[in-house]
Amino acid sequence: MATRASTRWTPSPLLKASAALHLGAVALAVARPGLWPWALGAVILNHLQLTATGLWPRSTLLGPNLTRLPAAAALRGEVALSIDDGPDPAVTPKVLRVLDEHGAKATFFCVGTRVEEHAELAREIVQRGHAIENHSYRHLNYFSVLPPRALAYEIERAQEAIGAITGRRPLFFRAPAGLRSPLLDPILTRLELLLASWTRRGFDSVNGNPESVYARLTTGLAAGDILLLHDGHAARTRSGSPVILEVLPRLLALFAQSGLTTVRLSAALA
Repeated sequence: MATRASTRWTPSPLLKASAALHLGAVALAVARPGLWPWALGAVILNHLQLTATGLWPRSTLLGPNLTRLPAAAALRGEVALSIDDGPDPAVTPKVLRVLDEHGAKATFFCVGTRVEEHAELAREIVQRGHAIENHSYRHLNYFSVLPPRALAYEIERAQEAIGAITGRRPLFFRAPAGLRSPLLDPILTRLELLLASWTRRGFDSVNGNPESVYARLTTGLAAGDILLLHDGHAARTRSGSPVILEVLPRLLALFAQSGLTTVRLSAALA
C-alpha cells in the first residue's frame, strides 16, 4: 500500500533556503538600515521564485511529487492512466465501459462536491476496480493562493467525502490544474497523502482536437509513464463528443500493442 514515509513534515531544500534568506534579510535590514532596499529586493525575488515553482506542476522543489511510476513498475511494463475532474454523469459511465472493454484500470482524481452529487457513480468507479483519489473539494481556480486554513479545508473535506461514500480514503492528491503553493506539502504530510502529477498530458480539457491530444499523450510514451485525461470539464470535438471518448480507445489499444499494462497508482507503488 502506498503511504508517505513519515507523517512528520520536512521542508524541501528550497524552502529551507527561503527561510534562511528571510531571516538573513531581516538581520541585514536591522544591522545596516541603509541596505533595507536590497534586503527587500531579495525577499521579493524569492517570493517570485516560489510562485513560479508552484506554477510548474511537475516540480519537486516544494516537496515530494510523483511524476512517474517507480522503476520496478516500469520494469513490469506498467503505466498509470489518471482521469481528472469527475465524476461526470454524462461522460464517466462511457469511460468506464471503454475501460472494461479493454480490461484496463485507472485512477480517478475526483472533486469532492462531484462525488457527493454523484455518489452512486463514485461507488461504481470503485466497484469496477478503479481508484478514486483526492482532487480537492471544489476545484477552485485560485486553489494555489488559498491561505493555510482554506487550503486544509479543501483537502480534508474531499478526504472525508470520498472516504464516506466509497469506503476508502484517498492515498494521493492532485492539485487543481497542478498548481500549488509552499503551504501545501505540510498539509499533505499530516494527512498522509502523496502529491501526484503526471508524466504527460493531452490538455484535453481545453483542446478539442483528438489527434492533437493523442499525439501529446503517445509521443515518447514509455513504461512507467503517468498519463492525464479528463472526464470532468472535458473539451468537445467538432461533433460534440468528449475528447476523452475519442482518444481513450486508441490509447488503450496502443498500450496492448506495446505490451504495457495499466495499473492504479496505489498498485504501482505497493
